Amino acid sequence: VTDAVRRDMIVASICIKYTQSNSVGFAKDGMMVGVGAGQQSRVDCVKLAGRKVDTWYLRQHDKVLGLKFKAGTKRQDRVNARVRYIEGDFTAEERIRWEAQFEEVPEALTTSEKEEFMTAASGITISSDAFFPFRDSIDHASKHGVSFVVQPGGSVQDGNVTSACEEYSMAMCHTGVRLFHH
Repeated sequence: VTDAVRRDMIVASICIKYTQSNSVGFAKDGMMVGVGAGQQSRVDCVKLAGRKVDTWYLRQHDKVLGLKFKAGTKRQDRVNARVRYIEGDFTAEERIRWEAQFEEVPEALTTSEKEEFMTAASGITISSDAFFPFRDSIDHASKHGVSFVVQPGGSVQDGNVTSACEEYSMAMCHTGVRLFHH
């Protein structure tokens, strides 16, 4: 594991220490790229944070980078419009206001285009404030470019979780330290 990966492990772990349990955090290149917290199920935290990771990563998609905004569109409005384009869940009224920001209305970013682009995501670290009780969190994390897993360990299912990490070629670090208190 490189120094950069260790940094991401530390950044993600510090972040989730200060979030509502249950929580997981995804980090890449020294920054948090997704946080899922306060859910009753750890896998739901992974799903919540994973959607944020996808949005962060998909901002690099050619269709997103090629959006043709009207002159004078403010920077934050461009950021928000890109996120809305990636997420694609507009109401009819939102779509009208969103389309008005462009020189030409962009073609939709399809689910298959998103999925194909996400296959190139890698090197992302996930940290959990407590052990992963089942492999489902690892299975889901694999869809979001996770290569490194940090967790306390200590579950009766640690063997299954470790096997899942090995199946996806993820390196896992057991810290032995739970980061939540309740």
